[in-house]
Amino acid sequence: MSALDWLVLGGTLLFIVGYGTWRTRTAGRTLDGYLLGGRQANWWGIGLSIIATQASAITFLSTPGQAYDDGMRFIQFYFGLPVAMVLIAAVAVPIYHRLRVFTAYEYLETRFDRRTRTLAAGLFLVQRGLSNGLSLYAPALVLSAILGWNINLTVWLIGGLMISYTVAGGTRAVAVTQQGQVAVIFTGMVVAGYLLVHYLPLNVGFSEAMQVAGNQGKLNLIDFTFDLTDRYNFWTGMTGGLFLALSYFGTDQSQVQRYLAGRSITESRLGLLMNGLVKVPMQFGILLIGVLLFVFYQFNQPPLTFNRPVREQIARQAEFAPQLQALEQRHASLFEGKRAATEQVVAALQQDNAGQLAAAQTQLETAQTAIQELRAETKRFFKKAAPLVEAKDTDYVFLTFVLQYMPRGLVGLLIAVVLSAAMSSAAAGLNALASTTVIDLYKPARPRSDERHYVGVSRWATITWGVLGIAFALYAARLENLIQAVNILGSLFYGTILGIFVVAFFMKKIGGNAVFWAAVVTQAVTFFLFQTTTIAYLWYNIIGCALVMLLATIGQQVLPRGPQVGR
Repeated sequence: MSALDWLVLGGTLLFIVGYGTWRTRTAGRTLDGYLLGGRQANWWGIGLSIIATQASAITFLSTPGQAYDDGMRFIQFYFGLPVAMVLIAAVAVPIYHRLRVFTAYEYLETRFDRRTRTLAAGLFLVQRGLSNGLSLYAPALVLSAILGWNINLTVWLIGGLMISYTVAGGTRAVAVTQQGQVAVIFTGMVVAGYLLVHYLPLNVGFSEAMQVAGNQGKLNLIDFTFDLTDRYNFWTGMTGGLFLALSYFGTDQSQVQRYLAGRSITESRLGLLMNGLVKVPMQFGILLIGVLLFVFYQFNQPPLTFNRPVREQIARQAEFAPQLQALEQRHASLFEGKRAATEQVVAALQQDNAGQLAAAQTQLETAQTAIQELRAETKRFFKKAAPLVEAKDTDYVFLTFVLQYMPRGLVGLLIAVVLSAAMSSAAAGLNALASTTVIDLYKPARPRSDERHYVGVSRWATITWGVLGIAFALYAARLENLIQAVNILGSLFYGTILGIFVVAFFMKKIGGNAVFWAAVVTQAVTFFLFQTTTIAYLWYNIIGCALVMLLATIGQQVLPRGPQVGR
């Protein structure tokens, strides 16, 4: 990066973190102030905080690559989200506010018993602790690729920065910094989208780009095919995606804590509804950038692999370097034919010549098939030359474009986007992990300590979870596409947690003993199904929730009944 890029990157991050820390320098004197910011957040601050918490660096690194590789169909994952926001605003928000809880899991002790509360809190801690590791790995990937730093060292540096301001200011520091981070995120993505269209050939505008993408099957927005093994279609989005959103926004403390900080029920509800209105268009825009990247690389030769660290490692090996060079030469030759065919497709579309379009499309498909065969050969070669390194490409697509084609200054801005998203999501997760640890596990065991003691323990819990997240981040490189990995991880736990809360909200005759054992069995069944079947991961949210409800109903009839509080 140039000196100007470093200035933009450093100045942006230092201003956001410094301003947030200064604004919240007095927020951590009481437990309520440290964990919930004194419950003074307004609706738009809640909405921005919810958006920023979900929009991690993975969103901006991996999602464009997902669209580049698989088209727009990932958008269906979010179709159930607006419905989920309405349901949570109507049902969960009034209960949480009326009880003035610090965490969602406090309510479960009120409704069931402490054992059920501890189980749900434990499931959240495991899932969110691992997810935070993924959120840290994504930006570490950026800096290690740019600077050539050791990725382990990079993870520690980014994690340390995020831990520092979260420990210092608690929830208010997270929320205030997230507002600046969201501004940077939206600015950077708009700039990236504009430049992608600007860099296309003079005779190719946005409409032609969409036609090229459509001809290549990248505008696959909606698929009504019902298939349990397909991760992304209308039915998985409106069912599995709905249940995932209900669990994530309604029971995951990293999100619940955002609207528990609201000054009233109305403010919290409006913040959730704002997220419901903004999230789908925002995700559509990010996926559209991935589609524009695909079109851009139809006219500009992409690298044989976007994963530059793998390419450089193989190039340094005398045994394999000549074969790599030969593959790259074949790729360059094949791409020239593909580019010529793409230009013929554009010309046929502009002239509305069906015969010419059919011939050009056939030529393009032939060139595309040859390139796909070459890439398959390349993948096998990489596996042989670097067997211990995962040669995945999708997480590097957007990053490669930024580094190779963005003008000076804007590279720094786009890197700031990724790092801002990383810190906003991971800091909210850390804050929630600390809250749950202290409120649901530590405080019940030490109920007579004073506020100052609990605030101190919260800070130490933040540090501990931050270090654990860093440790998991060091293994994240072994996972598949990051945006899928983080959603798979959530789906393995969210169905069970949501089932517990659905029983709590709507099945008033079921007590704690029945729901506890139903949740334990359901979580075991979910892991078993994941290991032994090909069911798309979004369905686990429905399966888990339904199974908890069913088993709790049966268990209430056959198991000994413990004390039933009910509220």
